Amino acid sequence: MQQTSEQYNAVVKICRDLFLKKMKDYGSAWRILRLPSLTDQIYIKAQRIRSLQQNKVRKVDEDERAEFIGIINYAIMALIQLDKGIVDQPDLLPEEALELYDHRIAETKSLMEDKNHDYGEAWRDIRVSSLTDLIIQKLLRVKQIEDNDGKTLVSEGIAANYQDMINYSIFAMIHLNHKS
Repeated sequence: MQQTSEQYNAVVKICRDLFLKKMKDYGSAWRILRLPSLTDQIYIKAQRIRSLQQNKVRKVDEDERAEFIGIINYAIMALIQLDKGIVDQPDLLPEEALELYDHRIAETKSLMEDKNHDYGEAWRDIRVSSLTDLIIQKLLRVKQIEDNDGKTLVSEGIAANYQDMINYSIFAMIHLNHKS
């Protein structure tokens, strides 16, 4: 599990660094996005990954890594939006946004560690394509919950699904980084 923690942190560092650079370029313009908009952005990225995995020809010279990073960062933005609510104008400085990012990623990593303990690192035997499918399944669940005005009868809520998407994306990145 120590190796998993180190690999997890290495992926998070890449994602966090990009998040900070984009915060400096664009500010917190993402704070105006409603949850369905963030869900749709993640869905676009997941569908592109699936397309890259299925198609031999690529017209844009990027692999899945950039899209998994996007899923991770958009899902963290969604978790922040769940906590803080949506605003009409950007309202976060980069430092404050990073504190929120770090808080949400720490919670998500803790969830991963708990599940990893119980599942015995089964994710290491899962293909990247299966992780992609699981992310899309989670997205479809979130869309349904959003369509139900956030209400569920027996299921985990939206936040847990976003956290699972983050963790599946990090697992995929670990697999991809290990292959290269």
